[in-house]
Amino acid sequence: MPVSSLNRLWSGSHIAVSLALAVLLVGCSVFQDPEPVAERPLEKIYNTALDALLDDDYVLAVTEFEQVEAQYPYSEWATRAQLLVAYANYLKNDYTLAVAAAERFIDLHPGSSDVPYVRYLIALCHYEQIPDVRRDQTQTRLAREALEGVVARYPGSVYARDAAVKLDLVYDHLGGKEMEVGRTYLQLRQYPAALRRFATVVRSYPETTHVAEALARMVELNLALGLEREARLHAAVLGHNYPNNRWYAYAYDLLEGDGPEIPRSSWFFGLF
Repeated sequence: MPVSSLNRLWSGSHIAVSLALAVLLVGCSVFQDPEPVAERPLEKIYNTALDALLDDDYVLAVTEFEQVEAQYPYSEWATRAQLLVAYANYLKNDYTLAVAAAERFIDLHPGSSDVPYVRYLIALCHYEQIPDVRRDQTQTRLAREALEGVVARYPGSVYARDAAVKLDLVYDHLGGKEMEVGRTYLQLRQYPAALRRFATVVRSYPETTHVAEALARMVELNLALGLEREARLHAAVLGHNYPNNRWYAYAYDLLEGDGPEIPRSSWFFGLF
């Protein structure tokens, strides 16, 4: 657990435990000298932590790296250990603790040459937690924000190049989420809501694999709403950019057949 987390625990639950122990010790030998804590050499603690990290024993690695800072807080190795606590937590898939440790490192050492890597590590923590498109996309949006930050802050770096590749996947995932919701609205005949979702894909994620279908769905929806001119405009964009795509053929067939009809009982006709 990062030192910041330990401090919070000690400031809350440990205070209560300490008070309880104080009551229990009344009348006992409270003036006895405490047993000395055996300090280990810095080199031994750090090497134990490093060996544990290399052996994939990430729990021990975190514990020992935290001991480096706890016992030798002013050494240069304490700073390195803080970074490796974040990295070890990332490797053991404890992304919450990894992000907390990484953010603490940035707060303590904003001018460190390791900050670009640490920001990249934070982005990876969110990226690794991207869920299926049918679930909440909070982590996906956090990944996008963090990856975009790496690209903007450190252009040309190895971290920025990898972040840019991952961003393509993030955008495609977010576009896929919009498509999933849009299709659901379409099935429920909630046409304006569906149209907004598909328009978001075209506007916000124009380089993704979902744009052709989104444009075709917009053709379909505009025809369903009786907006033939808008439908043909979207079809023209679709044909210009994706002339050989199956979704252009789908939209073309809709236009030739004048598109789908809205049932007379639909909310659309109730507006007039």
